Amino acid sequence: MLTIRLSSSRKGAKLKINGVSIRIWTLCMVLCCAIPTALVIYYHYFLSHWSLLRPGAGHFSSTNFLGFNDREAKLAERVREVEEHNQILRRQLTLFRNQLMNIADDAHHQRQLKNQHLPQGAELINDADKINDTHHHADSSKNGQPSVKDNSSVPKCPDGSSDSLSSKCEIIHVAIVCAGYNSSRSVVTLIKSILFYRKNPLHFHFITDSTAQPILKTLFETWVVPGVNVDFYLTDNLQQDVSWIPNKHYSGVYGLMKLVLPKALPAYLDKVIVLDTDVTFATDILELWKIFSLMKDKPLGLVENQSDWYLGKIWKNYRPWPALGRGFNTGVILMSLTNLRKFNWSQVWKMIAEKELLSMLSTSLADQDIFNTVIKHHPFLIYKLPCQWNVQLSEHTLSERLCFTEAQDLKIIHWNSPKKLKVKNKHLEFFRNLYLTFLEYDGNLLRRELIGCANITRTIADRLIFGQSNAPYSDLDEEDICYEFRRARVTKYRTHLYYVDYSYEPDPEGNDVTLIAQLSVDRLQMVESLCKHWEGPVSLALYMSDSEVQQFFTYITNSPVLRDRRNIGFHIVYKEGDSYPINHLRNIALRQVKTPFVFLTDVDFLPMFGLYTYLKRSILTMDLSNNPKRALIIPAFETQRYRIDFPKSKADLIKMLDLGTLFTFRYHVWTIGHAPTDYQRWRTATTPYRIQWERDFEPYIVVSKDVVDYDVRFVGFGWNKVSHIMELHAQDYQFIVLPNAFVIHMPHAPSFGIAKFRSSAVYRRCLNVIKSEFVSDLSHKYSRDFSNVLDNNILS
Repeated sequence: MLTIRLSSSRKGAKLKINGVSIRIWTLCMVLCCAIPTALVIYYHYFLSHWSLLRPGAGHFSSTNFLGFNDREAKLAERVREVEEHNQILRRQLTLFRNQLMNIADDAHHQRQLKNQHLPQGAELINDADKINDTHHHADSSKNGQPSVKDNSSVPKCPDGSSDSLSSKCEIIHVAIVCAGYNSSRSVVTLIKSILFYRKNPLHFHFITDSTAQPILKTLFETWVVPGVNVDFYLTDNLQQDVSWIPNKHYSGVYGLMKLVLPKALPAYLDKVIVLDTDVTFATDILELWKIFSLMKDKPLGLVENQSDWYLGKIWKNYRPWPALGRGFNTGVILMSLTNLRKFNWSQVWKMIAEKELLSMLSTSLADQDIFNTVIKHHPFLIYKLPCQWNVQLSEHTLSERLCFTEAQDLKIIHWNSPKKLKVKNKHLEFFRNLYLTFLEYDGNLLRRELIGCANITRTIADRLIFGQSNAPYSDLDEEDICYEFRRARVTKYRTHLYYVDYSYEPDPEGNDVTLIAQLSVDRLQMVESLCKHWEGPVSLALYMSDSEVQQFFTYITNSPVLRDRRNIGFHIVYKEGDSYPINHLRNIALRQVKTPFVFLTDVDFLPMFGLYTYLKRSILTMDLSNNPKRALIIPAFETQRYRIDFPKSKADLIKMLDLGTLFTFRYHVWTIGHAPTDYQRWRTATTPYRIQWERDFEPYIVVSKDVVDYDVRFVGFGWNKVSHIMELHAQDYQFIVLPNAFVIHMPHAPSFGIAKFRSSAVYRRCLNVIKSEFVSDLSHKYSRDFSNVLDNNILS
């Protein structure tokens, strides 16, 4: 606490603040004001002189201290804003839950106002229903504990307490049908909403096709969320059971897969929560799991349909499948597998479906039509779930009238319309914001929730977090000044392969080639230009946060160049830590290639028009299929102008070189990186020519897709390509320059990695340490001496 007192002496009164002379206090205030003033003067001086110091500065109108022009500085600022936005999403989710309850309360209040105008008996009937419902719930348990037939899958808690459905240690089983690229996107948002609220260990059972399975498997293996196990069941083995059913629903044959879950899921599994991919949780899934104790012997728990679909009131002359009353929606199912198997479900549903199809001809709502018809014939199967466990937002929804007025709070939101988030609804904006919040929520935060239960088989995530021998950071020294380099090498980066629909079959001639590149959000605008120059397949690894991914998805879906391209594999690697894992990204893109050859380049290089066709022809000519240790080099050039007339041929390019419009790549700053290409010879060459490897060489090459991975210890700027080419040299690759091929580097703001390299002596020192370690390992691995490459301190 600040106190001010006056003291007097022979020399006169002197003001003191906490015993400190006012003179010292004044001096401190002057210093505090002087420091920021000096920084402003320095910053202004640096800005005014930077453009004179850096190469090619005359081509830019104005730059800041990182070399950004005004437009690029705004883009960088936008990136920082997105990061800040991502930090407040968790707070928003809490607010959304409160708003959910407010919506329900408002609707309930409106219902009470209407009840004031109803006869007294009507209100009494509603109250009696509530009393009966409460009595039913009380009878379903004994001594306050739910009855459970099989507790074998429920582990004991660390405190030794007895097993209970409310135990934080019980494993909750969830089954989801997920097929295709689009479903793998939407399922991630569902999983985030479950993980955000859950406190129990989870076991997901995915019924997937051959497209979605590797995507989801990679996602969970790299996500490493504690207390989560995942199993997969291929639809290839199940389609024969449902493919005979004509189905008009947009989900196709996969919309019928829930019918075969009792057969597909393991025999030991007693019960499971079945979810559509288009639902979003707003509460702990344990609350839903507890309802199993209320179902007794009933095998199916479902929420009533919240539209007039099965009442036949939506269209004239429309005949729906038979249903009990309004029917039931199958977006959320509590499925007692044991009771369904006892009921002989697999035989019963087929017989009823065959009979109805004689007159109905096809299903309109896939499995939902068949579930409802079976329930119509056997009403004892169903346990009616409270409506808040499946708030349906279809085009014809009556959920506000049928559910909001009864529900205390809304538990699960279901976008059960082909239009999804574009469907019209009074509360659409609120529900949409809830969904988007989970969509953009940083999934890495979900790794931090610890599930401290005994007797649970450890997942990969558990072993990493609980300090097992394979924990990634256990051997790292946090006092090491190069800790960030070390940490990036062992970090598990959450990865979502093929984020966008992909469809491509390689050329049967065996000479097809895929362009490989990586990028962050600040290079996103270059993808469109790249794809105008390259019509062949592309594999891109994008390093982004969850919120940045949504900007990316909006960008490509609105791009006339990209939205219809199906031969581009977009692979998302989610941000983790402060380093840019450039070589890890390249490896991700490289491993997803389906063609026999790859063109290893960077996203800021534009290929010459027709390069894809030329490379395919060159692969045949050079017989790369039978000579896998040949690397074809594409000479690289650069311009310092944002707009140029792109050369249409080698002759045009040479003219531009002579005029000074183009330069050989890095001619002004680091010639040695591409000097071995021998540009002087290339100018007159008409046939491919072989060159010798030299230290610091980093060309752009075409090689077999089985090429060795990039070394992931190199992150950010410096030696990331040099090290890869050096290892190819160690493996005795031949380097052959193509005479009629070229790529041109387009100018852009320098990366943050370059800025860090230029400004940080520690960064440069650590990079030299990593270089030395790599060269030592390479020399040992191939029994060759590469120590002479360390003489050069200029890094690529």
